Amino acid sequence: MSKSVKLTLDILIGAVAPVLILKYGTAPLGTLTAYLTAALVPVAWVLLDLLVISRRFNFITTYGGGSAIMRGALAFWYVDGALFAFKDSASYLLAFIVFGLSAFTAAPVTRSIALQGLDPDTPERAAQMQRLLNESTVRRAMRNAALLIGVTNLAAGVVNFVINYRMVVAPFNTPAFNDQVANVNAITRIVLVLPDMLALFFAFSLMYKAMYALLPASEHADPDAGEFWTLLARREDAMTLVHTGEHVADDVEANTVTLAESDVQQRAARQARGEFGLG
Repeated sequence: MSKSVKLTLDILIGAVAPVLILKYGTAPLGTLTAYLTAALVPVAWVLLDLLVISRRFNFITTYGGGSAIMRGALAFWYVDGALFAFKDSASYLLAFIVFGLSAFTAAPVTRSIALQGLDPDTPERAAQMQRLLNESTVRRAMRNAALLIGVTNLAAGVVNFVINYRMVVAPFNTPAFNDQVANVNAITRIVLVLPDMLALFFAFSLMYKAMYALLPASEHADPDAGEFWTLLARREDAMTLVHTGEHVADDVEANTVTLAESDVQQRAARQARGEFGLG
């Protein structure tokens, strides 16, 4: 399944379907059944994708699956008022803990995201990638990217809590409660998702920009010279020449001239778009 198709299905099943179920399924299904169905359909989709469709187990999919299981479990916590507002905001708090707090560790989770996004497919490439990620400018970009995602989710969680607390005022297990939850979801799935997506895009761009800024410039005579792994291999070759003391001035200079700023920006943005299936 392509990333663009998956993104479309994520929106339809994760955001649109729950609203429609709560709005039009409460009468025929019953209030509690409709509420649980609306809450569990997105969870079932995430787990179906993880276990059956993609079957890729890495940090991103594990985090998505764990977050889905948490939301599914919380669906059976039958509360209203402030407790419901807190329950509905729990996923944002989890994201803040996972991303924001990891920014202050030696290995922020954005490092895992970069490794999975670029997907080194040989031990040699994995080693080259690790050396690139250990550069001070890249480490700093990874921390800033994780912090940006974490703070954005914390702010979104606060806004989500306030919206739920003010709009979902009916008692639990009533048609009015389901209708109010649907109204809130119709707002938050747009108002809060867009800033989150923008934060993810800029965070990914930030860390990819730091990586591309350390890669050598492309040789236009080589049609494949602009590919990430080719540029990374040329960087490794240049570093080897320097470390072994071989003074091949022309070769070293050709391999150590880094990409132009505009080229770095373009490549980083393209890589970030690729994370969303838009590249």
